[in-house]
Amino acid sequence: MSTSAHQVPAVAIVGGGFSGAAVAWHLFRLRPDLERVVVIEPRAELGRGLAYSAADPSHRINVPAVRMTLMPDQPEHFNAWLEASGRLDGDPAARMPDGRNFPARAVFGEYVHRMLTSLGPRLHHVRAAAQDIEPVEGGYRIACSDGSEVLARIVVLAVAHVAPSPPSLVDRALAGHPRYVRDPWATDRLETIRPEDRVLIVGTGLTMADIVASLDRLGHKGEIVAISRRGLRSRGHPAEAHEPYGDFATEPAQTVRELVRRVRETVRAAAREGKSWHCVLDQVRLQGSAVWRALPLAERARLLRHLRPFWDVHRFRIAPQVEQGLDRRLAEGRLSLRAASLKTVERKGETIEVTLRSRRGARVDTERFDAVVVATGPAHGRVFAETPVLASLEAAGLARPDPLQLGIDVTGDGHAVGADGVARPDLFVAGPLARGTVGELMGLPDVTNYAIRVAGGVAAQLDARIARKPDLVQASG
Repeated sequence: MSTSAHQVPAVAIVGGGFSGAAVAWHLFRLRPDLERVVVIEPRAELGRGLAYSAADPSHRINVPAVRMTLMPDQPEHFNAWLEASGRLDGDPAARMPDGRNFPARAVFGEYVHRMLTSLGPRLHHVRAAAQDIEPVEGGYRIACSDGSEVLARIVVLAVAHVAPSPPSLVDRALAGHPRYVRDPWATDRLETIRPEDRVLIVGTGLTMADIVASLDRLGHKGEIVAISRRGLRSRGHPAEAHEPYGDFATEPAQTVRELVRRVRETVRAAAREGKSWHCVLDQVRLQGSAVWRALPLAERARLLRHLRPFWDVHRFRIAPQVEQGLDRRLAEGRLSLRAASLKTVERKGETIEVTLRSRRGARVDTERFDAVVVATGPAHGRVFAETPVLASLEAAGLARPDPLQLGIDVTGDGHAVGADGVARPDLFVAGPLARGTVGELMGLPDVTNYAIRVAGGVAAQLDARIARKPDLVQASG
């Protein structure tokens, strides 16, 4: 390994998806004097991550473009870029009759990437995966998958969710089957599904909706059956938009029962004014951190256990184009959503025989399918076990899972909490994996606002440390 020495960046960001990109962008806005920030990300372009790398044009942003931006102080920045860029010319379906735009997710990824590119060489991309982080004098040493090492005073963890966890009985029975798709984001695998195949999708949320949209684009005409414990599908957007409605932050509820009561009362009040439930749930999301902080740990666990599926399908809405596709298939009888669980899965040649137990009435049916696609959502509880850099931090006692197993344990201002319960002032966590402490952190506006808070914390830490810490030296191979 050849070694070169030069002044090290003060900050290294592990993960270059949207969360890491947003931290980097806002850190430079706060500290334009910074000479260098390193982002460690194996993808070729920063800012895309898993969500906005999607090559499938049928995978669209789930909220109108006017609400998607890297800069909350300029809420229509992305939409203005979108209109000026000409990206809509080849995608007329992205424009809705009411003027809202829902382009492909990859277009938003391009927007974020171009914004980061405008920062120039001050933002240095190490195209590799971080594998190990260890504390050294004055900072941290990060070992990367390409053999290089990065040293920095402050580290921001912006790592992603791990892939969905297929049910073990499905994985065991269908390993090697040509039309078993265990990773729903590998859309090229969906091309193995034939037009008339009968398809089972395990999961009924946002990912299921994307899979159906992809199959439609590929010309699939057969029947699709989607199952989940409750059989709930993601809702669409309201016909008429309203400002967020209600107040859940003033004297926030301290029990789940009280929270549900207040939400229901507010929905009824909104209905009396001619407004849909959407604006009430929007307010709950906006005030989510205050709501979450007010709930004791036992109540947070109760909320996740009983209400999370209902929250997810109302909060995380699907684009109108995708909703229309689901509605069309349902009306034609080519899509059914069932509240059911898998009892047995057996491969018989290329036919897949599945026994389904209905949630209502405990009815058991045996059915045959030609393909199975897993859409169970991110495996939050396995993120430390399956992310090498987090496993190394946990082994060193520098980070730990949060008590609810949603991600990484952090303080309210984003510092990682070690095995001893002590927060490290120079180790931050950005992105959805902080939501066990912070609350709602899955929608892009929430992730952006939290990234701004983390950037502010990093800037404050730099102000406190940079004058008294010696420069580190970076070794790269």
